[in-house]
Amino acid sequence: MPLITFIEPDGARHEVDAVPGATLMETAIRNGVRGIVAECGGACTCATCHVYVDADWLAVTGGPSPMEEDMLDFAFEVEENSRLSCQIRVRDEMDGLVVTIPKRQG
Repeated sequence: MPLITFIEPDGARHEVDAVPGATLMETAIRNGVRGIVAECGGACTCATCHVYVDADWLAVTGGPSPMEEDMLDFAFEVEENSRLSCQIRVRDEMDGLVVTIPKRQG
């Protein structure tokens, strides 16, 4: 299983085993990572699972779809590496992925 590191806004780190095929949002919620609100439950209709993908992993996670880009307009403090964690499906090649959760969600 890929090991994913979530960094909470206060700097707390959670290294969790992720199930391939699950989303980063589902993985965070299952493992008690704070800061991922996920109001829409993963339907890409809100921006409450916003994360920053570590620069070293952008090529692996890929960029946002047009629909995701539209939802990111509702997120706070969007950066070039912003993604919605509900839109990133865990794959084996994501072993070691690091994402940071912003201080507030959209």
